[in-house]
Formats: sequence, structure tokens, C-alpha cells
Amino acid sequence: MAVDTLTFSAITLVYLGVVILLGYIGYRQTKGSDDFLVAGRRINPVVLALSYGATFISTSAIVGFGGISAQLGMGLVWLTVLCIGVGVLVAFVLFGKRTRMLGHATGALTYPDLLGKCYDSPFIRKISAVIIIVSMPIYTAAILIGGARFIETTLSIPYDTALLAFAAVVALYVVLGGLIAVMYTDALQGAIMFVGMTVLLVLTYVYLGGIGAANSALDSLAPLVPESLAAAGMTGWASMPTFLSPIWLTMITTMVLGVGIGVLAQPQLAVRFMTVKDDRSIHRAVMVGGPFVLMMTGVAFTVGPLTNVWFMQNGGTLAVDAAGGNVDSVIPFYINSAMPDLFIIIFMLALLAAAMSTLSSLFHTMGTTIGYDLNPLVKNGKPSMTAIQIGTLVMIVVSTVVAYALPANIIARATVIFMGLCAAAFIPAFAHALYAKNPSVMAAKVSITTGALAWFLWTAFVHAKESAVLGISDALFGVPSVLPMPWGVVNPIVIALPVSAVTLMVVLAIEKRAPCTTTNTSP
Repeated sequence: MAVDTLTFSAITLVYLGVVILLGYIGYRQTKGSDDFLVAGRRINPVVLALSYGATFISTSAIVGFGGISAQLGMGLVWLTVLCIGVGVLVAFVLFGKRTRMLGHATGALTYPDLLGKCYDSPFIRKISAVIIIVSMPIYTAAILIGGARFIETTLSIPYDTALLAFAAVVALYVVLGGLIAVMYTDALQGAIMFVGMTVLLVLTYVYLGGIGAANSALDSLAPLVPESLAAAGMTGWASMPTFLSPIWLTMITTMVLGVGIGVLAQPQLAVRFMTVKDDRSIHRAVMVGGPFVLMMTGVAFTVGPLTNVWFMQNGGTLAVDAAGGNVDSVIPFYINSAMPDLFIIIFMLALLAAAMSTLSSLFHTMGTTIGYDLNPLVKNGKPSMTAIQIGTLVMIVVSTVVAYALPANIIARATVIFMGLCAAAFIPAFAHALYAKNPSVMAAKVSITTGALAWFLWTAFVHAKESAVLGISDALFGVPSVLPMPWGVVNPIVIALPVSAVTLMVVLAIEKRAPCTTTNTSP
């Protein structure tokens, strides 16, 4: 369906104008490093909630996981449960308040800086920064791909043009305005996302004859499950896969646990807790963040499977087949095929908002990490704004290059890869830093390194989706996965996170705890 060019241009110009205005306001309010790095520690709780939610929910959730749910069914709704229970309630109440308190007490400006100061360990700061710089460009590239693919599909412009223009627009206000500009624009983009996803859910059910008729029609498609998916345990789009089948293990360990737990150790999210002035602001933010995440993920994982009903009724084919076999194209293709022109424009803005909000946060995180945490020229913990801005530009270029190198069907998987590695490496040490009176430096070092190593070994030699692509296992042992099924579909987080936690507890049990103050402000 063609989009009315004049209407699209007018709405898009208004949107970009408001984004630029908010970026300019952020730029004018950015007077020093505290403003650029942690938004001056005075952000409104509603802005915090919308910024957190918009950063968390990206094109990965809407396009990537929406497409996966179109392929595998509504079982992914369990991820919504974890996103709210863990990603909002646990993250804000148990992690957020302590992160805010320690961030203020230590004067920490970034996530690696916070860990380094809590443990009074330059090594922990540096290794955390290295993990971020190595892994985050993969996730960032996936977000770039999601936004660019929708622009390509909607406006019929070359993918390369869409990708480069998309990255350039976001780079503009991130480099100039810092975290204040990022969070202000996030709040706007979060509001647009909420409206777009709400209308998408309503229109989908209206087109399919109502909730009851749509869900009944989806259930009746069970006999059409592709033979390969049925053999792997899929029972239909309205039911869970067979317990412990390959698809069940993939859905639960990779999608649900990988993202639902991985959110607790996301550097770009954790730093947001250091942008508010008190615990009351965090409590108020929960009341906005919970419903927001419910709508964003719940709608994507509901509409995704229902696209099969629409495509069957209007073309006699399943959604993934209609999208040319690329799960990342299902949601964009459905929107352009089923929705009226005006909503295509609104949803494109919602999708761009989702991508831009997450991209801006990732660009900012990578820029501060390479320009501050890993910058050997930083003296006495005093950041250089110029170095951070240059670092941000460098990582934007790197992420764009990575986006060109990644294969199709990668958006959801890249998200899981990044979040799983962060969870395995950081969660035990992060929790220990937040709640121990004298956190053990050695325990944290061992936990972070063994967690990251366990994650890499399982990824390179066992988890077939990645090990087959990397080729290390095949080169050394002649097989893509060194362990038989079902281990080949068990996500690395299921192994690496317990390894990380156990090693931390073992070290704590056998060492004489060295005194460490959580208020030490040395880098």
C-alpha cells in the first residue's frame, strides 16, 4: 500500500522538528559533564519511566520479537510477564534505588564507573567497559537494521540510504545534547510508541472480527504448523510448544529468560537510575513504566501471531511465508499490507521512535564508555566532553558497519546475545556491589570473568544458532555443536549466569573479606 507522500512529509517534519527542539533544550541545559553523562541527576520521574521503557523496548521487541512470535506463537507473552516483573518491579525497586543511592554517594558517571568505584577497582571498571564496547555494537546494529528495514519497506527507498540517514539523525542530538537530550526525546518517543501500539492492537482485532473470533481463528490454524516446526515441538500459534522440546527450550531459555533476566544488567538502563534525585522519584516512575512495558511487549507478542490469521484470510499463506521467509519483515509487511495510510505513517513514527530512543541511549553509553571509562588521558576522574563526543561518533560508525555485516533474521537474536552476555557477566557482581557492606573485589573479578568466559564458550561450542555461524567448534572438532540435543538449543544464559553466581559465592566463602567502602570515589 502506498503512503501519501504529502501527509507523510508533513507529519514527519513535525515529529523531527519536535525531536530537534527537545534535543536543543537538552543541549542548552547541558553545562558540564554531570549534565552530559547523568542528566544532572534531576530528571522528572515520568521522564525517567518513559525514557527507561522506550530504551528497553526497541524495534527489537516490536519488529524482531513480533516476527518471532508470528513464527512460533503466543508463548512469548511469558516474556511480557518477566519484562514487567523483573524488568520493571525488580529493576526499579531492588536495583534502581540502590543504584541511585550509590551513584550519588560515589559520584559515578557511568555503569563501569559505578562498579569500579563500588569495588575500588580499576580492573573491574575496565573489564566492564571492554565487555560493553565489544558486545553493544551488535545490539545497536540490530536496532539500526530494524528501523532501516521499516523505512525501506514503507517509503520504497534504498536500504543503504535509510540506514545511513537514520544513524545520522540520531547521532546529531546525542553528540550535542548528551543524556538530557536523550531522555527528553525518549519521553516523546515513548508517548508516540504507546499510542501507535494501542491503535495497532485495536485495529488488528477489528480487522479480524473481534477478540473471540480472532483468537478462535488463530487456534484453528494449528494444523498448518510447518512440518519442521511441528517436529521441533510447536503445537500451534495459540498454545505453548511441547515441554522441553527444542522450540520450548529456545522460546523459554533464549527469548524469555535471555531478555527477561538480562534487562537487570543493561548499562544503558542502569545509568538512568542515577539521573533522579530521590527514591520517591523511582517509586513514581514504576507506576508509569509498568503499564508502558505491558503495552509495548504484550501488543507485539499478541499481534505477531495474529498476522497469520490476516495473511491466511487475505492471501492464503502464513505470515513468515508472506514476508519472504524473513521474520524481521513480518510486522513491517503486515502494517503496510493491512493498515490504512494514516496509521502506516503513525506506526512508522512509533517504530522510528522505538529505534531512535534505544539507539540514542546505546550511542550515548558506548560514547561515554570509550571516551571516559577507557580513555587513558582521563586524569583524576575528570571527563573530557570532546573525547566523549569523538568516542560517540566512532562507535556510531562502528555500529553502522556492523549493521551491514549482520545477516537476515538477526534482530531478536542480537538482542538476546547482548542481554545474555551482560546478565552472565554483570548481574551477580552488580547485586553484590549494591547490597554488600564490604563487597569483595576478588569475588567480583572472578564472577565477571568466569561469567563472560562461560557465556562465550557455550556460545562458541554448544549453542547451535551461534556456534554454527562462528565455525570455531566445526574447525576444531568437526561438528557445529559439541553436545547433543537438547543442549544445542539451551541458551548460554542458563549456564553462564549460574556459573557467574556460584563462583562469586565460592570466592566469598573461601576468602577473608577485604574491607572496601562503597563511598570511595577513586576511579
